[in-house]
Amino acid sequence: MTEDVRYIVVGLIAAGVGAALGWLVRAHLCKRRLRRKQAFFGLPDNSESLLVVNRDAGGPDLMVRRHDVFALLELSAIVKDCGAHAQVVAHDTAQQGFGERTEFCIGGPVANRRMAAHMVSLLPGIRVNNDPEPGPDRGAFQIGSERYRLEPGMTEYVVLARLTAGQAKEARPVFLFCGQLPITNQAATRYLARHHERLARKHGNASFVLLLKVVNSGAYGPDVVELVGDVTRAAQTPLPAPAGPRSSHRAK
Repeated sequence: MTEDVRYIVVGLIAAGVGAALGWLVRAHLCKRRLRRKQAFFGLPDNSESLLVVNRDAGGPDLMVRRHDVFALLELSAIVKDCGAHAQVVAHDTAQQGFGERTEFCIGGPVANRRMAAHMVSLLPGIRVNNDPEPGPDRGAFQIGSERYRLEPGMTEYVVLARLTAGQAKEARPVFLFCGQLPITNQAATRYLARHHERLARKHGNASFVLLLKVVNSGAYGPDVVELVGDVTRAAQTPLPAPAGPRSSHRAK
């Protein structure tokens, strides 16, 4: 074997070893990234999850609104990436406790009984104004001492929460997407899909409650979303019982 051939063979071997090491490193990083994602969403391989949605009015069949369908698509992609399985159920048929399966609950407490139950049990510091009469506070969120009013098509709010109800570490979480309008629910699921890695780094696998603002949905749809703040403490601190009509309200 000549000197030139020897160099070529050594170079090919080194390139092959380098490629193999690079592949192993990438595979390890991808696997670790997947495990972190599975831990954050509570979706290990072949696990089961629930996607809970409103039952659209008009009949007993499960008819889902357009924006809720888009929200389900966002969540279904997450479940599939984790190697898990999802079952879509109506809000009035979902009967299970906390921690058995990961749950994604979509919709406001007025139209979604499951969401209403979760908010009473897990988020007693949030109140949604469901007054049927038109008014500036109709649909507004009260979180602690702050009030967030709905301006359809311009400024809309949605609560995004990951909750474990103080259970064991291995218990499956409940994700809530509680918006003032259906488009805000879609915006919150998209926000979670895009930012779950950052949220996992910041919060780990602990509970958190975020308030998001959807900006000018009439022009931008669910794409322009701003983080108003982390409202975990206020959302989990029970509000006092309503004391009747108030002379003034703080709006945001």
